[in-house]
Amino acid sequence: QVQLVESGGGLVQPGGSLRLSCAASGSSFGVVAMGWYRQAPGNQRELVAVTRPSGADYVDSVKGRFTISRDSAKNTVYLQMNSLKPEDTAVYYCYVRKFTSDYWGQGTQVTVVS
Repeated sequence: QVQLVESGGGLVQPGGSLRLSCAASGSSFGVVAMGWYRQAPGNQRELVAVTRPSGADYVDSVKGRFTISRDSAKNTVYLQMNSLKPEDTAVYYCYVRKFTSDYWGQGTQVTVVS
């Protein structure tokens, strides 16, 4: 079982920045993917960014603005969010795939408003 602890959400004005962090319990052995999903009210959960040994992928709407990174030694994944827009407002969920099991964080609210 992997426990995920997220931090870094909050309220920010359009054009601002936030950095989300997600620390996974246990070792990084067997972790094949770490990433972030988000869900806005009335919308389905969507993949925002994911990092795998092969590289990182982003949803088109955040390319050039968001950067995902991973610290394997700390078993932590980060999401640097720049040039935030009101449409980025959502609950952001950390995601880890270890071996063949998926794990989710509790979610952290990101609100972008003038």
